[in-house]
Amino acid sequence: QVRLVESGGGLVQPGGSLRLSCTASGLVFNTFSMAWFRQAPGKEREFVAAASWYAYNTYYAGSVKGRFTISRDNAKNSVYLQMNSLKANDTAVYHCAVDKSPLRPLVPTDPLRYDFWGQGTQVTVSS
Repeated sequence: QVRLVESGGGLVQPGGSLRLSCTASGLVFNTFSMAWFRQAPGKEREFVAAASWYAYNTYYAGSVKGRFTISRDNAKNSVYLQMNSLKANDTAVYHCAVDKSPLRPLVPTDPLRYDFWGQGTQVTVSS
């Protein structure tokens, strides 16, 4: 049984920073690409960032590029999302996700290509 545990969310002022963490169990972590998605109230789930299982390639949504950094530590079965220069419209529940297919050569950004096993962590950006 795959399990993802997200943490690190909270309330932060505009321009502030947060670091989200996601620890996985029940899978061979270094064979799966990992991603972060977010969902704001009344909106669809949105791709944020992904890190490939190979060579640590990373991908970002245009809205967060240059502000957010995804990283992974395969030794700790963990993926992280460093979020800087946060804006009010970054407010959402953030979920980490596991690619449904191991060893996929291309990293997907479609949420349908991922499994979401965690509860998510709330990020609120407000003054």
